[in-house]
Amino acid sequence: MSEFFASEAFSLYGIPLLICLARILDVSIGTLRIIFVSKGLRLWAPILGFFEVSIWLMAISKVMANLTNPINYIAYALGFSLGNYIGMFIESRLALGMVVIRIITKKDSHELVRSLRALRYSVTVADAEGNNGIVSVIFTVIKRADIERVRSLIGKYNPLAVYSIEDVRHASDPSFPMEEQKYSMFSSFFRGHRK
Repeated sequence: MSEFFASEAFSLYGIPLLICLARILDVSIGTLRIIFVSKGLRLWAPILGFFEVSIWLMAISKVMANLTNPINYIAYALGFSLGNYIGMFIESRLALGMVVIRIITKKDSHELVRSLRALRYSVTVADAEGNNGIVSVIFTVIKRADIERVRSLIGKYNPLAVYSIEDVRHASDPSFPMEEQKYSMFSSFFRGHRK
């Protein structure tokens, strides 16, 4: 086994593969760490930072020890690119945090509002004037994991509605559905998105 790790083939192909995998791992962790900082998750950010830097040091030390192999540089860059993509994919599966959805309906919004309230979302409705007359503006704060559920309700009851979604770092006492509170932060990653 030691002969394999000392072989030229391992030096040419094994080390670049390890560098690429290490970069994928550390950049994915780094992407999550930055997102956690922006979400105010103070405990998770430093823990992830520790592992991120440890893995990065291992990867850069392998590159520096094998400067003559140009494949190492390509593996390093490829790992960085894939790590960003994978980190964002993981974060989207975790669906951390809350969002505010603003919905502008051009027709009667009572059914949509009733459906949102039936799911125990806090909903605020205001009458407003749009370019073509009176509209209703609906505001609700929901968990990011519930975006698709709300989008499907908008499509069902007010398919011509205009809506925007923005991240919320903190919300004072939002009313979320009770069945959602029993899940941990990472459980949404392991179950599929509900429609």
